[in-house]
Amino acid sequence: MTPLHESAGTGPGEAHFAVFTDREEAAAAARSFARPGCRTVHHPSGRPWLVGHWRDDEAVTAHAGEAALAVLGRCPVEADELRYRAARLRDLAEVDALARSLPGSFHLVAALDGRIRVQGTASGLRLVFHAEIAGTRVVATRADVLADALGLDPDPAELAVRLLWPAPYPLYETSLWPAVTAVPPQDAVVVAADGRGARHTRWWTPPEPVVPLVEAAGPVRAALQDAVDARTRQGGVVSCDLSGGLDSTSVCFLADRSPARVVASTWPGRDPADTDLYWAEQAARYLPDVEHVVWDADASPLVYDDLLDIDDGLDEPTIGVMDRSRALHHLPGLAARGSRVHLTGIGGDHVAWCSEAYYHRLLRTHPLHALRQLRGFRALWQWPLDGTVRALADTRPYGKWLADAAGRLRDPSPSSVATALGWGMAPRLLDWVTADAERLARRALLDAATTATPLHPDRGVHADLEQIRSTTRVIRQWDHMAARAGLPMASPFLDDRVIEACLAVRPAERVTPFRYKPVLTTAMSGVVPEPCLRRTTKAAASMDASNGLRENRADLLALWEDSRLERLGLVDGAELRRLARRPASPGLSDAVLYSTIAAEVWLRGRSRSRGGTRIP
Repeated sequence: MTPLHESAGTGPGEAHFAVFTDREEAAAAARSFARPGCRTVHHPSGRPWLVGHWRDDEAVTAHAGEAALAVLGRCPVEADELRYRAARLRDLAEVDALARSLPGSFHLVAALDGRIRVQGTASGLRLVFHAEIAGTRVVATRADVLADALGLDPDPAELAVRLLWPAPYPLYETSLWPAVTAVPPQDAVVVAADGRGARHTRWWTPPEPVVPLVEAAGPVRAALQDAVDARTRQGGVVSCDLSGGLDSTSVCFLADRSPARVVASTWPGRDPADTDLYWAEQAARYLPDVEHVVWDADASPLVYDDLLDIDDGLDEPTIGVMDRSRALHHLPGLAARGSRVHLTGIGGDHVAWCSEAYYHRLLRTHPLHALRQLRGFRALWQWPLDGTVRALADTRPYGKWLADAAGRLRDPSPSSVATALGWGMAPRLLDWVTADAERLARRALLDAATTATPLHPDRGVHADLEQIRSTTRVIRQWDHMAARAGLPMASPFLDDRVIEACLAVRPAERVTPFRYKPVLTTAMSGVVPEPCLRRTTKAAASMDASNGLRENRADLLALWEDSRLERLGLVDGAELRRLARRPASPGLSDAVLYSTIAAEVWLRGRSRSRGGTRIP
């Protein structure tokens, strides 16, 4: 595929690397990771510690005696501060406090007395994996790098799980290769000094949602400002989405306060009912120093565009491929205007709002208030009374919910109220998924049901965390694609400190049928002009999706003509080819093809890049 911009290649953005203990066998393993263009940071012994790709402004490292610290990503920490922390490090558990104090989005690596500790972000935007290679434990930020070093093919059972719509927690958080262990986002991995033993240790716990909105508004605003500052404090030119929605508008106004010059990017929708452009222009009137670029809606890609051309080396399937062309289309023009990083409002829907599932508990603790709110939700979302009562009466523990889902994979889609007030959307398999794939997926669900616990006992907190973590699985891959295309993206709402500040707000004040995103409108009062905070709608891209299905039917047909999933016995290729010829078939507009297309495109990309996965 042709680079999207002259700066494209390995990309100037997101760091990817592997971490090694200070052992001779680890040094030998590291040699297979040191590809052309890689950087290396060494242990005091001279053996490699970090091997990978990152820009100068993405990495801060410090050594002090037997201790070392490294922050890789977007974080305003200075080398002197990191050196001060390293000099006082007596126990790797002390790194917890450092991780919870720094703004931005980053991997944090520590070494002490021969042991190493590696963690990503609680959001799941930056992940960690590890595997035993040549007799030593190697940690990396990509699963495929480790799998390629071991010469492994993806496990068909894991691919079958990815065909679920959707794959529930914890199934989507495993790697595609059983020999490669995924570290849960709330955990760090600690590798013993001998390079063999490894254990996970929890470093992050979500805050309890008990803070009144009036008290939380200041911390939310400060956390989001710090997140934006982490990307803009160096000045230069940055670009921001300005869709007209509350999320991107907030980021744009915060960026305008920074030393950077801001280019605001608005992409109007094709739908005549889409009001994004109107709201974006209202915001732009209050930003006289911001260059506002409005793109031609009809020239923008559709959903499903260019699926056959995707050659990004990704370490797992992602439904983000459906919108890849749309997400990257405007980056060359923004890079040509000098932008060094593109800020999005992605994540605002997941942290400034929250799941209605909180009302399952609130009905039992504050019944009068909960009933009033639930009446409002019923009117807003058109929930039927009987379905609402059933959902509220459902007290199944999470493991039982997973086990029950395993026996209903071919049932009709669950109702919206059961999804909203329950543990989440119960997974389903579509008609084109084979019986063999169903057997593998059912076994995975039943196995998980025996040991899985929810992300939090409160199903509202669980639902929020799962939504954040499933979203960051997509954005993580988009970030890789954008960096490779020449202009890295950043999503300040998905920084851990922002998530913490938002999750701490009382749920009854965070999600209500009577106000739209009250956390954000309250926090941004005085930063974003009041007229811009009055929007209570959100544009949908349904026309782009339905048009994309119709206009890309030839590509979709070609995708299934030589299907890798069909070769593995996981899908019925004939049924998929039939659907490709009938893009107006009932139900296809509901994104049910996404997980299947994601797996197929990913397998094709793997087959193209066999012989080694780049970092990144």
